[in-house]
Amino acid sequence: MKKTFLLVAFAVMTTAALAFGQDDARFKVGSNDVFKGPVGLQLYSLRDTFAKDVDKGFQIAEDFGFGYVEYAGTYGLSIEEYVAKCKEHHLTLIGGHWDYNLFKNNPEQVVKEAKALGVKYAGVAWIPHDGDFNEKNVEEAAEVFNKAGKLLADNGLGFYYHNHGYEFLPAGDGKTMFDLLVEKTDPKYVSFQMDVLWTVFPGQDAAALLRKYPDRWLLFHLKDLKKGVEGNNSGGTSTENDVVLGTGQVPYAEVLKAAQEVGVKYYFIEDESPRVIEQVPQSIKFLESVKW
Repeated sequence: MKKTFLLVAFAVMTTAALAFGQDDARFKVGSNDVFKGPVGLQLYSLRDTFAKDVDKGFQIAEDFGFGYVEYAGTYGLSIEEYVAKCKEHHLTLIGGHWDYNLFKNNPEQVVKEAKALGVKYAGVAWIPHDGDFNEKNVEEAAEVFNKAGKLLADNGLGFYYHNHGYEFLPAGDGKTMFDLLVEKTDPKYVSFQMDVLWTVFPGQDAAALLRKYPDRWLLFHLKDLKKGVEGNNSGGTSTENDVVLGTGQVPYAEVLKAAQEVGVKYYFIEDESPRVIEQVPQSIKFLESVKW
């Protein structure tokens, strides 16, 4: 298994280097002359490896060939040590996720950590709620996001929210709770990261949603949902259902075309499956060949 991964990863990196030149290959990995990217890795994909061996986690991320990464915790390192490890492995931090309650109760701490990490953007990937996500949850989250977003903007940073599927419950008048969240957040301070799996899983048309709010999408999570899996609005499914990009339910050519049209800035592969080390090189290969 390890030998297979290394051979595939080497082939992917070699192809990228030949196509784009050695100096900038890491920042062009996963892109082509139609799909421009840029593509990075959400380091949460390697959470199991990082939890056991931080150095090995960084090495695998580097071996995949990425230049850009998204932050998902320091795994016991100080921020200074974490940043040094990223530099050692030629990984450029773009954004990251922090806990909702930290944004709510101490957004200044998020600013401090984000600046120390050197990221451009700081985001939230889950809004705490009991039972179904409802309008009260939307109202509170919008208030937190607007306040935190302004503070981040005043400090030269961008704020984003990563959808998780539970936001697409109906809100009346043909709208969803996600629609309300977009409406109630200030576009000057609050942007969004589409997680395409958590958009398709609850039955949404990802390309249509991108075009519905063309000025609000900043970042993108590249994931694919196993064919035959029935979705819902729970915000949860087995990690076994994360499959190689282009082999699942996401109509990727259509979705990436829309994402590129609306100006998504960065795309991150997030593979939560136990097969992540084998699947990521295959997903890179798919992205380097996707056309529309």
